[in-house]
Amino acid sequence: MTNNDIVQKLWNLCDVLRDDGINYSDYVTELVLLLFIKMEFENTEAGLLNKHKLPEGCRWGDLNAKSGLNLLNDYKRILLTLSTGKDLEGKPVVTDPLILAIYNDAQTRLREPRHLEQLIKTLDGIDWFSVQKDGLGDLYEGLLEKNANETKSGAGQYFTPRALIDSIVRCIKPQAGEIIQDPAAGTAGFLIAADKYIKDATDNLFDLTQKQRNFQLNNAFIGVELVPSTRRLALMNCLLHGMEGDDEGVVHLGNALGDTGKSLQKVDVVLANPPFGTAKGGEASITRDDLTYKTSNKQLAFLQHIYRTLKPGGRAAVVLPDNVLFEAGQGSDIRRDLMDKCNLHTILRLPTGIFYAAGVKTNVLFFTKGTEKNPKQEEGCTKNVWVYDLRTNMPSFGKRTPFGEHHLKPFEAVFAPSPLGGEGWGEGKRSEGEWSFMDQEADFNLENSRWRMFSRDYIRDTKSDSLDISWLKDNDSVDAASLPEPDVLAAEAMSELTEALRELDGLLAALGAGDQAKVQKDLLAEVLGLGDVV
Repeated sequence: MTNNDIVQKLWNLCDVLRDDGINYSDYVTELVLLLFIKMEFENTEAGLLNKHKLPEGCRWGDLNAKSGLNLLNDYKRILLTLSTGKDLEGKPVVTDPLILAIYNDAQTRLREPRHLEQLIKTLDGIDWFSVQKDGLGDLYEGLLEKNANETKSGAGQYFTPRALIDSIVRCIKPQAGEIIQDPAAGTAGFLIAADKYIKDATDNLFDLTQKQRNFQLNNAFIGVELVPSTRRLALMNCLLHGMEGDDEGVVHLGNALGDTGKSLQKVDVVLANPPFGTAKGGEASITRDDLTYKTSNKQLAFLQHIYRTLKPGGRAAVVLPDNVLFEAGQGSDIRRDLMDKCNLHTILRLPTGIFYAAGVKTNVLFFTKGTEKNPKQEEGCTKNVWVYDLRTNMPSFGKRTPFGEHHLKPFEAVFAPSPLGGEGWGEGKRSEGEWSFMDQEADFNLENSRWRMFSRDYIRDTKSDSLDISWLKDNDSVDAASLPEPDVLAAEAMSELTEALRELDGLLAALGAGDQAKVQKDLLAEVLGLGDVV
């Protein structure tokens, strides 16, 4: 049984939850409260955990041997114990702060014992040995992705496509010993991908000293998430991927645009996809008094936080909607400040349809604090901006046309020169010209290239500091210069309208509604000043 098969089997359990009156948007939260207990048991049995993280009386074996009302009542007792840290007599039994954080305020909405029995029976029937080969964390993340793709409640805002996350991480190249932050962590996809990248490069951390391994386990990653239920999913996700973090876990509960964000330490890397949408009540949720430019646009506020939180020489990749690239006023000021304090070296224009909201146009901005020669430089750091257009003349991606890793490989190939590779961002290390996914009959010149360079002077003088830069001609667009004269277009429209009216008149006559047709024709004749119509 493949990982995808198991994910689908788990997702099918949502039908059981629906039968118990649980809302569509609450499926995954309800399921993972039980699923985590099962996964903790499987991880311990497989030797991936040295000891149980859950206390006696709150483990899988305490559930799967019961049935009926006793089972449901005992499950409620377990959730109460895990959420409060105390048993029914008030004695403390949970000492792990992460478990308390994960199960904080946890409660089940299941009412029928038979539904809980069905969930437990299904989880016991899964071939967990097969799951272990791919990792329980990957299975869990597959369930989150399924939820993001299929729910209609906006849950997709918490899930960045896996192919995009992995591509961004390969471009940024996080290293062991670096502090990596995501101020809008969601279910922690970016942080987990960065951890996997580092583990792959260090033989699962065995190439590191014990001190370095401890740093990676507890101090290397920090995320912030505003929504408690999403943070619960993130903490579970991190633990199942072997990431513990500090006493609050890898992902802290809080608002990066409030006091929590203000208190965060400077970091080496930021990877983020801040929530989309302009803010109703945006100003109320942006309470930072240390941001230079006051704005009610959350994405612009997040962008300020990100380039301010980087150490000199630190680097970032952030997913942002188009409006951040062209918004005037404070938007222009923030972009100028970004290009002064950082080397905004690359913009990736993403295709439509890869996020939860249809038609949302997004980009990835890659930048480094300061310059290669002087990481502490705070003026004039951006000299040239390289833009890769993966949007124009690309399909609108969705379920029928999935967006995958192969769509991003050409971009990664031209992005490749990096400080960590020893080549630097020096102009001349990259070269313009990349024609993937283009019409084979197109001319392979720079006007048709997906990969172009634009100077800071061009952006200032020609674009008025807008970063909404495009040059490719859309094959589906109509060239106004090739259209007929307006009077010809109007005549054609009138001709088509006349023919449509003639056909409707014939249809009404065939239906025996000639009198109604006569009334409508007289009305039309009056409007057009044609006199009576026979």
